[in-house]
Amino acid sequence: MIKKLLLAFAFILPLCASAQTFKMGLVNVDGVMQAMPEFSEAQAKLADTSKKYEAEFQKLQDEMKRLYDEFQKMDENELPAIRERKTRELADYDQKLQTFQQTAMQDLQRMQTELMGPITAKISQAVESVGKENGYSLVQVMEPQLTLYHAAPVDDITPLVKAKLGIK
Repeated sequence: MIKKLLLAFAFILPLCASAQTFKMGLVNVDGVMQAMPEFSEAQAKLADTSKKYEAEFQKLQDEMKRLYDEFQKMDENELPAIRERKTRELADYDQKLQTFQQTAMQDLQRMQTELMGPITAKISQAVESVGKENGYSLVQVMEPQLTLYHAAPVDDITPLVKAKLGIK
């Protein structure tokens, strides 16, 4: 009986010891990212490019509206060949408009990936460095809307990550 108790104690003791050394950290990645100057620069570039695409798209829409209004004003007795040409012109322009919109969206997504990639990599490196330096077993993104519960020992390491990146 004593052997069984000692054996059970021998298994439980290391589990208790390891539970005490487990350190978990949470980091507000969005907060860190928004505090970075690179993020503001990337957002400005994306906004500028987006505005240019929006302006060009508006020109295309205006032209499409002009073509449609022209089509609507055609006389009922217009020659079938002219009516067919106008219909085809409208369909072609609509396709042009959709292609432009799709290309612009893809370009903006590609640009966002290119601009944000180095920023997220820099944050990841800082989080990893802070985690290692401070003995964290696990660091997770702090997302209050996804967190059901957390209690001690969980540390908010956001200030440490910001300090590692040299931001306030």
